Amino acid sequence: MSAPRPLPTDEEREAIREGVRAIVTRFDDAYWLARDDDGVFPFEFHQAMAQAGWLGITMPEEYGGAGLGVTEAAIMMREVASHGGGMTSASSVHINLFGPHPIVVKGTHEQKARWLPRLIAGEDQCCFGFTEPDAGLNTTRIKTFAQKAPGGYVVHGQKVWTSTAQVANKIMLLTRTIKYEDCARPTDGITIFYTDLDRAKIDVHKIQKMGRKAVDSNAIFIDGLFIPDEDRIGEEGKGFSYILHSLNPERVLIAAEAVGIGHDALARAARYARERIVFDRAIGKNQGIQHPLAERWMYLESAWLMAMRAAELYDRGLPCGAEANSAKFLGARAGHDAAWQSIATHGGFGYAKEYHVERLYREVAITRLAPITEQLILSFIAEKALDLPKSY
Repeated sequence: MSAPRPLPTDEEREAIREGVRAIVTRFDDAYWLARDDDGVFPFEFHQAMAQAGWLGITMPEEYGGAGLGVTEAAIMMREVASHGGGMTSASSVHINLFGPHPIVVKGTHEQKARWLPRLIAGEDQCCFGFTEPDAGLNTTRIKTFAQKAPGGYVVHGQKVWTSTAQVANKIMLLTRTIKYEDCARPTDGITIFYTDLDRAKIDVHKIQKMGRKAVDSNAIFIDGLFIPDEDRIGEEGKGFSYILHSLNPERVLIAAEAVGIGHDALARAARYARERIVFDRAIGKNQGIQHPLAERWMYLESAWLMAMRAAELYDRGLPCGAEANSAKFLGARAGHDAAWQSIATHGGFGYAKEYHVERLYREVAITRLAPITEQLILSFIAEKALDLPKSY
């Protein structure tokens, strides 16, 4: 849990929106449609955000960051996702915010000074090797193993859904240093590293997927990767507890991004409904068009309030697990449903790429699946908020 910090004023929140909007709106629908077609990482967008200082919004000031909290980051990420880039624009930035949080929480001063300024400046790009094909959400069951060797560790194993591994030069890697069966507790024996992505020892295979084409996802195979001792974060065997620091912020940011995409899709639907004439009248006059869009707006705004509630609790150093998970669930559902309603409002043209709403629908779909499923969130809420027996 982060230390309590002052929450941003209304003026500060609007300044964040305006500052981010000034960068994001330089990249129009044509840019994002081209990235959806060619799958090329949005380097120009990533660098523009880095040059404006936004990649370091949550990083400590002494290393070049802004030292702000989850509340400000959520406001920023909603804006990033609201102008046509969908999860492609969001993910290219999001990965820099709380993914490297173990470095901030448990890294030494030397490690922070060596790694954080380069991440903030956009000079390094990091991918995250956490998920494994046979473990899924049960992180304690990972098998990738780091064997101690003179001066470091030698790693063998595999990961899946490793985002940006095609373009990254760094990897944050979750491994076992003690086998599961030899640990007193399932969460023991897990160690986290931040090191060079050595492509001579890491084989990267792109996964073709539904959306977010330009932010690649990959299966990676690690065969004899040497990691020096100085690239280990914190204590050996304590890595599971380090990643917990970033889970609630990540859920809040996913919620904010889904809400941003939903509002983008909704605005496009409303504009089309005002302009589209059928039977000598704008279709937006018909309550059959109006009411579903109005309902989607209410759900989006409700999800945003939950996201802000969770973010503010986190920034005040208070428990926020139920709120953060609820925000992720509600935001993803609201964003997904708004994008679908936008397609329905456009009718046949909603199916056409030139109107962009089918792309937003594909982009927002991932927020319902990752980084945690809706079903696991419901089980968590049942247990933690309703005091029902644990079901998994």
